Amino acid sequence: MAPIPIVVGVLLVVVIVVVVFMIGMRRKTPWVLNAVRRFARGMGNPYQMRSAGKPGSYASVIRHTGRVSGRAYETPVAARVTEDGFVIATVYGRNTDWLKNVLASGSAAIVHEGGTFEVDRPELVPTDAVETYFGDKELRNLRRYRVTRCVRVRNAEAPREGATLAAASTSLRE
Repeated sequence: MAPIPIVVGVLLVVVIVVVVFMIGMRRKTPWVLNAVRRFARGMGNPYQMRSAGKPGSYASVIRHTGRVSGRAYETPVAARVTEDGFVIATVYGRNTDWLKNVLASGSAAIVHEGGTFEVDRPELVPTDAVETYFGDKELRNLRRYRVTRCVRVRNAEAPREGATLAAASTSLRE
């Protein structure tokens, strides 16, 4: 009989965590956003970096330079191809290090579908202005979590490593 109260207690805790997460993300509660960012940095990002940027992967990699340290960093992001670059939803708001670094330096590199693209001219734009680049499921999630801004970056030069933006765009739509 003892295992039943334990199972019920664990399920209750899980439900509470999910509810706090959902409400906190929707309301952009700072301590929830910080907790999710720390979890992603420590657990989620290292796991996602195994496949990020490779052909067929959901996530791309944004390579950026620390605005204070000058160190090189790589962060998995969900970059979506545009006619002249990429758009990335700012799910955690403006307080993410990668976003601050890219805005401060004015440039970055995105590894997407196996190719590396130098990008510059980052600008924050309303999600509504770039919603055509996201799929229906992604748009539902962006609306659910009230993501109102995306960062748009433009290609700075010809792609490296044999990649073309047209090829990346085509592979995304297949």
